[in-house]
This record gives sequence, C-alpha cells and structure tokens, in this order.
Amino acid sequence: MPEYLEKEVLVLGCGNILFGDDGFGFHVVNRLNELKTGGAGSSCDASVLSNDKIGFIDAGTGASHFILSLIDESTIIRKIIIVDIVDYGLVPGEMIKLYPKDLPNIPKYQIDAHDMPLAGMLVDLNKDFGIDVVVVGCQYKNMPAPDICMDLSPEAEGSIDKAVDMVLDELQMLEF
Repeated sequence: MPEYLEKEVLVLGCGNILFGDDGFGFHVVNRLNELKTGGAGSSCDASVLSNDKIGFIDAGTGASHFILSLIDESTIIRKIIIVDIVDYGLVPGEMIKLYPKDLPNIPKYQIDAHDMPLAGMLVDLNKDFGIDVVVVGCQYKNMPAPDICMDLSPEAEGSIDKAVDMVLDELQMLEF
C-alpha cells in the first residue's frame, strides 16, 4: 500500500510545471515541505506541518488516476486539500477556496490529463467516504500549453505564500 494511504490528511499539489502557472500546486507543496523542515516565511504557525498524519504530495497531472483512485472504504483519510490553478474569471493571482458543491463547475476538473473526471471523483470521495475536500485555487494568468514555460507569472508567484497560509489555516482547524 502506498505510504500516502496511511495518512489522515493529504495535501496534493496538482498541475504541470512545464506549462507556466499550471505548476502552481507544485510550488506550493514544495514551499510547505520547506516550512516543514524548518524554513521561515509563513505568517501563520507552521508547527502543524510536522504532524506525521499529514502527507504532502506533488501530484503532477495524475492526481485522480494515480492517487485518488486507490482510496476505498477502508481509508483512514479524512481530508484532502488540492492546490491547483483555476479559471473563475478572477484577477490573476487571486485565491479562492472551493468545496465539493463547487467542483462540477470548474472546467479544468471536468476531465483531467488522463481523461478521468476529477471533479466527480472528489465529490464521490466526499459523499461516499465522508472525506472533507477543499480546493485551494489560484486564478492563473499564463498557461502556454503546448508551449513550454517553466516560470510562474508574477501574479501566481506572488500568491504562493497566500496559498500556503490557506493550507495552514485548513490544517490548523483539524484535531489530531
């Protein structure tokens, strides 16, 4: 069994670092891992990150196919936090929290990179297994696919710490 299935909370950074702002989730999870190992920088208390019941995963573009599809009725996972870009027509870099009721309305989540309906899968995990699901989303500015650009836009780059704080807020609400 993969180690992450033995965690109570999963924080998944989704997206492709080759396509500009689509790599946002990767950068946020890396920042959380830096804070976990003693890095400074968040305005929030990062002590919760050291809890071994929390898993931080660079999920890339395969979150539903490789990670979420392995969760079943025997799971001990009680919360999943997805960090990703969204297109809600917001100002680039603006952050938003989305919940299962919001997910079917996210075009990117209709079908993921493996032609699997990520929104439906997240809603089902919530409904079928009682897993609390939240998406910490950043409005993207630059997603140049199929052209390669490994840099985040200044707007997305400037929102990494805000996303980290939003994840920390979610984690600090949990009782372990």
